[in-house]
Amino acid sequence: MEKIALFPGTFDPITLGHIDIAKRALNIFDKVIIGIGTNIAKVPMYSVEQRIDWLNEIFKDEKRIVPSVYEGLTVKFCQELNAKYIVRGIRFVSDFEYEKMIADMNRSLDAEIETVFLTCLPIYNSVASTMVRDVIKNNGDASMFLPDVVRKTIYNK
Repeated sequence: MEKIALFPGTFDPITLGHIDIAKRALNIFDKVIIGIGTNIAKVPMYSVEQRIDWLNEIFKDEKRIVPSVYEGLTVKFCQELNAKYIVRGIRFVSDFEYEKMIADMNRSLDAEIETVFLTCLPIYNSVASTMVRDVIKNNGDASMFLPDVVRKTIYNK
């Protein structure tokens, strides 16, 4: 049976940290679906179409990573995909505490779906989309946190 994992997030924008987690998840799973979830509590800086375009370009040579968009509960999307795993990146202990609460809720909704936490490489500990967006909004240079295709789109306008 194919081991399918969902890597959910807003990916607004996609960072080098996200790419690191997605690629490392391929060492564990047969297929990783990067799920761009819509979150009513967040107003995205970049359109869903833009984020999908970025992901398609970044992973054009890796057919086992597939971008997708979903609304609603992550567990429901996993059920639709037949994904039995959720992948989450952890930078700090505080991330783990928050992510564990979500994992526990997801397990309550579907006991067959496991959450797997991957720790970020130390060079990506300070990379958070929220902080990257803040740098970009304030005309700073966030290039060091972004893959080339994202950097070119943002800074070549």
